[in-house]
Parts: sequence; C-alpha cells; structure tokens
Amino acid sequence: EHNTEQIYNEIAYPLVEGVTEGYNGTIFAYGQTGSGKSFTMQGIIDPSTQKGIIPRAFEHIFESIQCAENAKFLVRASYLEIYNEDIRDLLGADTKQKLE
Repeated sequence: EHNTEQIYNEIAYPLVEGVTEGYNGTIFAYGQTGSGKSFTMQGIIDPSTQKGIIPRAFEHIFESIQCAENAKFLVRASYLEIYNEDIRDLLGADTKQKLE
C-alpha cells in the first residue's frame, strides 16, 4: 500500500545519504516475475509520487553534488538484471548483451 516516494524515503534515502558521504551502496530487489521490482526501481514520471528509486537517487546524488564546495566527485551506477543465471546491464548501450 506504499507509493514509491514512501519506499524511497524509508529505505533508499539513508543509503543514498551514505553514498553522498563516500560509501558504496547497493539496493537489491528480489522477487518473482511480476512482483513489482522494476516498477519500484524505475517507477513512472506522472504522478511524481510514483517516480522510482533510481530517478530519485540520481536527483538526490546530483543535488548533493551541486551543494558541495571544493570537492570532486566520480559517479558510477549500474542496474543489473540476473535472470536464469544470465547477467545484463540495463543501463548499458546494449541491454540484451549478456555479461560474463
């Protein structure tokens, strides 16, 4: 019964705060096909309360970077799918390409 905004605030926000302080962070979404993993991670643009964890995390990280002074940042993100022992990078140029 939660929307993605509530899920982000309760679960992902503290993790992303740690990332902005220099720690690595991982969100692992696990479950059966059709259980809502992709929706929770990606969401939809309208209404904004249903924007997913990934776009919210990106906004959060880049807002923190804009506020920082005298610092350099390297931002890396991956969005991996593991299905039937095949791994694919969903942010890569070819999302159908399997990784080793």
